[in-house]
Amino acid sequence: MTPIEIIAFVLIAMAFVKMIVLLIKPKAWMNLVKGVYVNKFLIQLVSFLFAAIVLYYLTLELTIVQILAVMAFTALLVVFGLASEMEFFVKKYEAQIKKGKLWKDYWFYALIWLVLLVWGAYELLI
Repeated sequence: MTPIEIIAFVLIAMAFVKMIVLLIKPKAWMNLVKGVYVNKFLIQLVSFLFAAIVLYYLTLELTIVQILAVMAFTALLVVFGLASEMEFFVKKYEAQIKKGKLWKDYWFYALIWLVLLVWGAYELLI
């Protein structure tokens, strides 16, 4: 299997496990999630490192433009799934804006997106 096929296989396997557990014992899944997300910094660090590794392997076979197109598809699926929860997110972000914390809390995440967008724009326009 190629690295991209391994990445896809891991995603498929994890998604199936998640769906099965949510169908059979949703509380067990929530307990796992609560346990995993106790240390937010560690989750962010591990997720960032895995994202960087996945991006590296993706760029061996795809262009950043192709990757961004897939990200657009994924973002639309996420919006579809979270649309009924938007009221919660809007309230949360409005509170962060009022406190002046939005950019303070999300500057690194925004920087990652900016780098990817500039990279994609460069590839498209140059």
